[in-house]
Amino acid sequence: SDLVSSWLQAAAAGGAAAAAWALVEPLDQRLFRFPYSDVAILGKLVTRGPRWRAIGAAMHVTNGVVAGLVFQAVYELIGGNLFWLAIAFAMVEHVVTYPLTLLTDRYHPARGAPELPPMSRSGRAFAQATFRHLLFGVVLGLLVSV
Repeated sequence: SDLVSSWLQAAAAGGAAAAAWALVEPLDQRLFRFPYSDVAILGKLVTRGPRWRAIGAAMHVTNGVVAGLVFQAVYELIGGNLFWLAIAFAMVEHVVTYPLTLLTDRYHPARGAPELPPMSRSGRAFAQATFRHLLFGVVLGLLVSV
């Protein structure tokens, strides 16, 4: 049905948007001259071994799938333009979750690793995270509105 396909599309779009984010990380690290990596935050939460990058990428894409489903629920609740709502959704998620960097800075088991510099008081980290969430919202919005 159309209802099932819109939920599947949103889940796939969220996963694809998170994959795009993960692929762009090495580029934005150079652009913003700040080494933090969301893939590392997730992967190094589980292991500091050689597979942290693959595990972190899988976790990041999974989070994207969940975000796509949450986005679909929000869309069904409030409606509106899918593309712009996806961008607004991603930016709200960014502003709401960024304060969690205080916890990452203090308690993450791999804090101090090159990919996990202190972020909570860094303008560069905030700008970088803003860019990443904007990218996520644009890709999500493009893929759910086709």
